[in-house]
Amino acid sequence: MKSAGQKFKVSAPGRICLFGEHQDYLQLPVIAAAISERIYIEGKLRNDNKVIIDLPDISEKKEFQLNFPLKYTEERDYFKSSLNVLYKHGFRLSNGIDSVVHGSIPINAGASSSSALVVAWVNLLSQLSDSKIVLSPETIGKYAHEAEVIEFNEPGGMMDEITSAIGGLLRLDFYPSLKISEIDSQLKSFILADSGEPKNTKYVLSHVKERILKVVKLLADRNPDFSLQSLKYDDIQFFSDDLIKEDLELLKGTIKNRDITNYAEKILSAEILDHKLFGELLNEHQEILRSALGISTDKIDSMIKTALKKGAYGAKINGSGGGGTMFAYVPENTTNILEELKKLSARSYIINIGAGTDIVN
Repeated sequence: MKSAGQKFKVSAPGRICLFGEHQDYLQLPVIAAAISERIYIEGKLRNDNKVIIDLPDISEKKEFQLNFPLKYTEERDYFKSSLNVLYKHGFRLSNGIDSVVHGSIPINAGASSSSALVVAWVNLLSQLSDSKIVLSPETIGKYAHEAEVIEFNEPGGMMDEITSAIGGLLRLDFYPSLKISEIDSQLKSFILADSGEPKNTKYVLSHVKERILKVVKLLADRNPDFSLQSLKYDDIQFFSDDLIKEDLELLKGTIKNRDITNYAEKILSAEILDHKLFGELLNEHQEILRSALGISTDKIDSMIKTALKKGAYGAKINGSGGGGTMFAYVPENTTNILEELKKLSARSYIINIGAGTDIVN
């Protein structure tokens, strides 16, 4: 059992999705990267069973008693759900916690600030718990996904939590089971810019997810061998009589994104990275997200156009869409492009690929 007063400080990164937006819940591959913007949580045990979480960045404070199972009192009660998940997995806390949360990840903007928060909180709880169980980064990511998504029956996949927990540049495959592949690449700097348009992640995810899953079910019912994993783009034409135009375009976009993701991994894994080709693939992916999935916005399209005009190699919306952030790949002319994007969004940052969740000394 750890003593009251013993402090731990942990951190976890946000993420950008390079390729494969809206693919993980379809069990299709994604390529994502942890970023240098992070969430930090410092915590210590108390002498009672009270949990106090100070959130000065948003001028909030949360307080509750450790009485398991904890009852949820707000829509996304992640601090309590993480405790409940760890309790289910055998972790015990004999004392409450004093904690303070700080962060530099844009909030509700598609850069996975909530997932980073949950990953860092799960990491901290495991450090403070009575149990002598050391969690791997992958397990931290899985527990965080359980706390953020499964506990609240939300529609998201596992990309955010796994990427934040493990860090670096990752390819995630979900079929037939989760496979995580680290990509050793020569990627340089990006610029992450917040459009300032509030996202409704839950609505966008469920709206796009429901549409494509409806298409998949319809085609699978009529064609028992149908599979998004094996479907060839040229074979989509055979389903033109089964689908309305909008659903056919959505299916085409989904398969194009899958194929772009597979090709992008080869480019990123090459001994010498073709930075221009990588940027072109980002642009191709963005066009599909804008036209077929309909998740971009006029503001984000304008920010992307500005970045490309000023010399970015590629740019795309980040996250589930409908607002939030975009990012641009800027291996050169970085400062000038940042200055131009700051004219459209003061919340623009130069970012690099970052490490996963860690204990801060």
